[in-house]
Amino acid sequence: MTHILAIDQGTTSSRAIVFDAEMTIVASAQQEFPQHYPDSGWVEHDPQDLWQTTLDSCRKAIEKAGIDAADIAGIGITNQRETTVVWDAKTGEAVHRAIVWQDRRTAEYCRELREADHEEMFTERTGLLIDPYFSGTKLKWILDEVEGARERAARGELLFGTVDSFLIWKLTGGKAHVTDATNACRTLLYDIHKGRWSTTICKLFDIPMEMLPEVKDCAADFGTTDQDLLGAEIPILGVAGDQQAATLGQACFEPGMLKSTYGTGCFALLNTGETAVRSKNRLLTTIAYQFDGTPTYALEGSIFVAGAVVQWLRDGLKVIKTAPETQGLAESADPAQNVILVPAFVGLGAPYWNAECRGALYGLTRNSGPAEFAKAALESVGYQTRDLLEAMHADWTSGDADPTLRVDGGMSASDWAMQFLADILGAPVDRPKVLETTALGVAWLAGQRAGLYPDMAGFAETWALDRTFEPHSDETVRDRKYEAWKRAVEATMSV
Repeated sequence: MTHILAIDQGTTSSRAIVFDAEMTIVASAQQEFPQHYPDSGWVEHDPQDLWQTTLDSCRKAIEKAGIDAADIAGIGITNQRETTVVWDAKTGEAVHRAIVWQDRRTAEYCRELREADHEEMFTERTGLLIDPYFSGTKLKWILDEVEGARERAARGELLFGTVDSFLIWKLTGGKAHVTDATNACRTLLYDIHKGRWSTTICKLFDIPMEMLPEVKDCAADFGTTDQDLLGAEIPILGVAGDQQAATLGQACFEPGMLKSTYGTGCFALLNTGETAVRSKNRLLTTIAYQFDGTPTYALEGSIFVAGAVVQWLRDGLKVIKTAPETQGLAESADPAQNVILVPAFVGLGAPYWNAECRGALYGLTRNSGPAEFAKAALESVGYQTRDLLEAMHADWTSGDADPTLRVDGGMSASDWAMQFLADILGAPVDRPKVLETTALGVAWLAGQRAGLYPDMAGFAETWALDRTFEPHSDETVRDRKYEAWKRAVEATMSV
């Protein structure tokens, strides 16, 4: 058995990637699935779409690799985090569409919790802030709003999980109801210090704890696939939420190392080692990864809209047909115009955490057009990243942070966007040769568990640089542009 299958179930598509014994990509397959927006700020997925596109992608990738399923030593799974699924414990049928991490329907309930002075308790236990982003209030909404759901849950008939749990349950034919620590810690229900579900929080939400999956290390035995699904019984040996998987894939194993992933959203993680740093700047304290029952912690900043802003240019404004067109448009934009886009389409994440505000454009002139919109869209990601990194450096006072940012994800392929990022940060940006770091991270988890891949130190040595983007802009120009961004954010939140 000389191959590893990595499942990367994302917000807009499901992918499967086959890696060989040298951790080289042999084949991949990908399928998009529909997004559902039943109300303003609501985002849903059909769980059956998540499952079927994942299964089809796995079968296609194995076929394209020209191998048998029996050649696969293990499966690693990474997934969109916080997205919430509740399903029948016997049939696997979901009782409601999956409520996506971007969804803001529980904003009012979150406000009530904050006004009742619960936030300190939540942050102390979970490392998180009270926000619709996380799974806990989504789960409560399903139990409250779906007829009969709460009663069924109390009888043990329903299960809850993030997407990894749902996929594992389906892959194992309902034999395993499990998750890993990096997904559990994003639910608003998990005590990251005690390493267990919080009975206090579950009681507050009236959530039966029997619904919750068993929590395991990132590299562990998560169950075995049914033979009929992929053609062989394959052990599932690695699981990590997408941003933690990217942290692993970027080999950010030392305290102070920093990575940022640019997918639908943008997520920056700073490794803080064995110390769970309490943020003073509204960042999240989270688990970066966990081995042998011992968590490694991180500070995380979450941006809700990064690559999604390019999708907006394509699907909303229809000024581009494909994502790569944004670079050419940005290069042709009028340098005299300073159009600023605050992409708060579903509110703002860290460090603002404003669920109610919505997107806005500033600085428009009569001559503003697609080129200026494209430039503003790409720049918005750089500005938001600087917001996160400034907050991280203010919080991380017990150690030295590496000034270099390691980047990955689809948008990191844009030279223009990464050069602007380096310019606005005033710091180097390293792009690796392997941009599929999320899938690589869980492939490594499964591969080293199976004895196929090296240990942590050996894996770190395999990290390879594609290009470093050095900052070129003048500090005065950089700071002037960033001050304009901050004024735009303040104006957006005041509407």
